[in-house]
Amino acid sequence: MEPTDEQTHILNVVSSTSDNVMVRALAGTGKTTTLEMIVAASPQQPTLCLAFNKKIAEEMTKRLPSTALVRTFNSLGHRIWASAVGKVALDKDKTRNAFRFYVEALDKSDRPEAWEVYHEVVSAVGLAKSLGYIPHGQHHSRSLLTQAEFHAALDERPSPLAAELIDTILTGSIKASYQGVIDFNDQIYMPALFGGSFPRFPHVLVDEAQDLSPTNHEMLRRLAKGRVTIVGDPWQSIYGFRGAVQGGMEELQKRFAMTVCDLSVSFRCPSEIVKAVHWQVPHFKSTREGGIVHDLKTIKLSEIAEDSVVICRNNAPLLTLAMRLLSAKRSVSVSGSDIGPRIIGAFKKLGQETDDCERVLEQIAEWEKVRREKGSKSAGDVADCMRVFASFGESLGQAIAYAEHLFKQEGTIRLTTGHKAKGLEWDTVYHLDPWLLNGTEQDLNLAYVIGTRAKERLYTINSRSITT
Repeated sequence: MEPTDEQTHILNVVSSTSDNVMVRALAGTGKTTTLEMIVAASPQQPTLCLAFNKKIAEEMTKRLPSTALVRTFNSLGHRIWASAVGKVALDKDKTRNAFRFYVEALDKSDRPEAWEVYHEVVSAVGLAKSLGYIPHGQHHSRSLLTQAEFHAALDERPSPLAAELIDTILTGSIKASYQGVIDFNDQIYMPALFGGSFPRFPHVLVDEAQDLSPTNHEMLRRLAKGRVTIVGDPWQSIYGFRGAVQGGMEELQKRFAMTVCDLSVSFRCPSEIVKAVHWQVPHFKSTREGGIVHDLKTIKLSEIAEDSVVICRNNAPLLTLAMRLLSAKRSVSVSGSDIGPRIIGAFKKLGQETDDCERVLEQIAEWEKVRREKGSKSAGDVADCMRVFASFGESLGQAIAYAEHLFKQEGTIRLTTGHKAKGLEWDTVYHLDPWLLNGTEQDLNLAYVIGTRAKERLYTINSRSITT
């Protein structure tokens, strides 16, 4: 493949200078092909290529030259920490098991309250490791944020007992990591903040740089002994809620004084779809004319295309549509690995399975009120999801059964949030209820992500306008 003008410029910078480089690669612009070219052209060899997840790492391993050593941040961190403490064992249930251990040590009167915050505490411990929070006074290493800053980043303000459990579990987890017992989050948290022997490479290349967490940034700082190249799309920065550094690419560009290069010509999206996101990324271009972008004023359930995707900002409209599609004998698949267990877990704590629909709706309202009073950022969406299933069932037991049934479906029409759709593409995309997106930077980026999943057809649809 002949390099484009933009790729030629990038290769000239890589081959003729020793500059650190930032490549802003828009959606579908041949990023992986460009990575191949960068590694081949770099005079600094070998290159350590850091991928954000295992799927990306596997693709990079297949395509990059032999001069590249491909690792995920987790696999590299695992090796670094193992070299520091000796043999390590991976325990994916480390935090859950620690929670049970510490709760059993509480007074019996405190245990029910502790189990009420089980999911919040386990989630908070994981986020603490992404953000780089270390309980005050427990270790000589520097925490990347204060306890108050950490609590403000959580979905809801922790109760005194929850805050104590979070710090206790984190402190015990750090001690266990020194003894060789780690989980997936520890693979980055421990080497980033507590040390180890970092390998030296003349060139470190990082993919999906917009998604890096503060502890990812710390690992990169320790690794950077020579040239650093980062590749990503700052307009696809949408994971602030789970710990990604907002404005992370710009922060890295300043830290390493990087030369900025662009990949702005999409091979995925035709011209009409590219134009539809110019409001957010006006320099976006396409290699081909065509495509369909259309606001559907009305659509029947039977008209939603097979092998298409319905994407929405919030979960509740997706679940409502999924239930309607199932009732219409359509085949659906809902991306719910995160929200599904949370909805079902919350349902099971509401009351008795025989409680009728009216009572269940009252319980959901009370559940939402309590969590909003704690400052929860997601209580509204979760409560709306619960109402969806409650409205289809005549009792709490039926609502739970509907939820469990829906999240097990594996069909041909996929329904997913914009956050879960990132990195994927389909010929036909329906953007459901676009009015749910607000004017924050993260939501503006999310709108761009949703729009650029489409390879041929992008439709906007409204829940109220979908008929049987």
